[in-house]
Amino acid sequence: MTTTPAGRATATAAPRAALAAAFLQGLADQDFATLGGALAADARLRALVPRGLREWTGGEAVAGQFARWFGDTEDFELVEATLGDVGGRLQLRWRLRLRAERLGAGWFTVEQQAYADAGEDGRIARLDLVCTGYRPETDND
Repeated sequence: MTTTPAGRATATAAPRAALAAAFLQGLADQDFATLGGALAADARLRALVPRGLREWTGGEAVAGQFARWFGDTEDFELVEATLGDVGGRLQLRWRLRLRAERLGAGWFTVEQQAYADAGEDGRIARLDLVCTGYRPETDND
């Protein structure tokens, strides 16, 4: 439960936070089936990534895109994650650190921030995301 500025509790905050936590746990575990379970069947992802705006529709397609971004790694760790609420939308942010042959030698950091809306079934129906891209770590990091 969260409270409004006037001090009133909002009943919808707890289930939405649990939904966001399940999504983030699936990502942290590289368990894309669990991540997909937090998505509505007709979920839509709009993502601003370094190559431009991309869109995917359908829970399986969205979960599959996260698997393409963050699967097939030699090492993978969730460094930081936060959840919040902004104007009635779920706010999620995560920073990952990973090594993957497809990216080249060394460690990479990527951070994404997303705003989500739940559908009628209570799962994430819309996810609007911005991404840093894979940033190579340097000795200064």
